[in-house]
Amino acid sequence: MATTTNRVLRVALRGEAILTHPRFNKGTAFTASERRAFGLTGLLPYRINTLDEQCRRAYDQLNTRAEPLRKNTFLQSLKDQNWVLYYGLLSRHLKELIPIIYTPTQGDAIANYSELFRRSEGLYLSFPEFDKMEEDFLAATKGRDIQLVVVTDSEAILGIGDQGVGGIGIATAKSAIYTLLGGIDPSKTLPVVLDVGTDNNSLLHDPLYVGWPKNRVRGKAYDRFVDRFVQLVRKHYPHSLLHLEDFGVSNAQRLLDTYRSQHTVFNDDVQGTGAVTLAALMSAVGVTKSTLADQRIVVYGAGTAGLGITRQIRDGIIAADGLLRQDANERFYLLDRHGLVTDNLPPSHVRPDVREFSRPAHEWAGYTGKEVGLLDVVKAVRPTVLIGCSTHAGAFSETVVREMAKGAERPIIFPLSNPTRLVEVRPEDANAWTDGKALMATGSPFPPCKMPNGKTYEIAECNNALIYPGLGFGAMITQARKLSDKMIIAGAQRLASLSPALKDPDNALLPDFADARTVNTEVAVAVAQQALIEGSAGVDWDVEEVRDRIAETQWIAEYPDFLYDPVKGEGQ
Repeated sequence: MATTTNRVLRVALRGEAILTHPRFNKGTAFTASERRAFGLTGLLPYRINTLDEQCRRAYDQLNTRAEPLRKNTFLQSLKDQNWVLYYGLLSRHLKELIPIIYTPTQGDAIANYSELFRRSEGLYLSFPEFDKMEEDFLAATKGRDIQLVVVTDSEAILGIGDQGVGGIGIATAKSAIYTLLGGIDPSKTLPVVLDVGTDNNSLLHDPLYVGWPKNRVRGKAYDRFVDRFVQLVRKHYPHSLLHLEDFGVSNAQRLLDTYRSQHTVFNDDVQGTGAVTLAALMSAVGVTKSTLADQRIVVYGAGTAGLGITRQIRDGIIAADGLLRQDANERFYLLDRHGLVTDNLPPSHVRPDVREFSRPAHEWAGYTGKEVGLLDVVKAVRPTVLIGCSTHAGAFSETVVREMAKGAERPIIFPLSNPTRLVEVRPEDANAWTDGKALMATGSPFPPCKMPNGKTYEIAECNNALIYPGLGFGAMITQARKLSDKMIIAGAQRLASLSPALKDPDNALLPDFADARTVNTEVAVAVAQQALIEGSAGVDWDVEEVRDRIAETQWIAEYPDFLYDPVKGEGQ
């Protein structure tokens, strides 16, 4: 089938201009006829390389860098030179290099952004330049068909907190994952940072900091700035997907709720984390031969991720098992820094968006006057599912895990906190404390565990990248007016259906990350089909043709053939 890369592309650039443009540069892969047409015969060495040969050379160069952060900067430099080579190299070494360009190494790159700064990437919209926002936006997008906008205000970056203007690094990384795993043309993506200041004192006192060196803007001024940006996206690219990334806990859900009815908006921290966790849980209940509604679910950590997971699983229970919203809410027990969330806690201890999951105080009358802790809840509730989103290392202690195992034949334990050092329990410990009975998924990669029967248990990685590129691509290709809850659940169900554990209960709950491109394509198909079914799509397709439409549209890392056209060519 045709793709967006194996076609003839008319290009207006010649000589140094095409060699320094990452979208069009082929380096030593320019053919003899292209070298003559584009004035490159004296600018390149004689021999012509294939993309495979270029990837082998780049991989060897990469491996001369021992530290992950140095590998990260090498790959960033490669992307600045040649998109096809960059994505071609990543696709050939997917499991090895995703942790380099994304979590956890990208967090280090972002934390050191000002020190590592070499050249700009994406769009920087700074609060002091509010009045120039539309001018700057149009200058960055002139002549481009933008289908994906990834935006952050950098307040809650990858578990390392407020990183100011350095958050552009997470927007570019997410955009790259959309291309690598979802098949979105990189020329149609726009990473954006909203530089509204920072409350990170180390940045404010760093003479090399490249962002706006003021404390973070909040309140109405912040809302006006964000709204101005969103309205520009809606005005100039009404069919694009707006991906909100790493906004703080006070803004993430609020902004999603504000804009998701106005535009196709997605928040990966809320919806992506929730969707991949829902898929893992669907797989686990398939192993236990139970239903989502049968579960008693303890969520340890009620921040943006914890609440997003709770809501997504709740919506999955409603969709799969037909429960009413309140009945589904009653399957959950949420804990935060004040202990179990109950309806008698003072307003200062419970965020408004968490309150609907508060447990009735009378259930815990024996605990009056003190916090109800995790062990208390596990003893009283006998949960079947324990989810950690707390960044509280070791919170799922041996006592807690063994107590849980008393009330569940196959305890479902998801310690999802990142980075690895902050995980609530290490899988090998949970495996040992449950005598190999635990069904597990983690937020970071972990090695397999040995089970008492001698088999090896693969730990599923609850990585958002297994689902969010497909969710986004499915919405974009259908020009959906919104990314609905049903579309997200359809994607989660498709991901769950690909679980290796459904064939072997001792296998991983989610597909191997090496298959992430294929998995995301399946997710995109399910999402696009659901958009058509529910009538939110902006295209008039039959459900049966979705798969072919996606195959025809996905961008892949291959060099197209170039024709020199100074009049109608791209890149002018």
